[in-house]
Amino acid sequence: MGLFSALLGNAGAVNQEQLIKDYSGLLIDGEQIELGFKLIRDTFIFTNKRLILIDKQGITGNKTEYKSIIYKAISRFSIETAGTFDLDAELKIWISSETLPSIKKQFNKSVNVYDVQKILAHHVLK
Repeated sequence: MGLFSALLGNAGAVNQEQLIKDYSGLLIDGEQIELGFKLIRDTFIFTNKRLILIDKQGITGNKTEYKSIIYKAISRFSIETAGTFDLDAELKIWISSETLPSIKKQFNKSVNVYDVQKILAHHVLK
């Protein structure tokens, strides 16, 4: 992920081994990390059981919020692909019956947003 893209808040894919090393303590028995993305300080991870959002807070980033969203709580989602001159694509996720998206994430061009859509569809449509 390029520095310019990171400064704009765009997410880039994270190596699965690194995610396992950093976040295996969050997983339950039988849970596996399938895909993960990192913003400047924040990370979100798709597992075979849930979506985990990791939000580093404060100036030092020592305070961290770990938010888990089970896939059946996701009522809908959308992707907006990058245009010719756009730098990124956007993912929006609605939780339960909320009218506005609960989660919005920007992806840089290094991420195939169709892969993200596919993994969400796989879990949400079960």
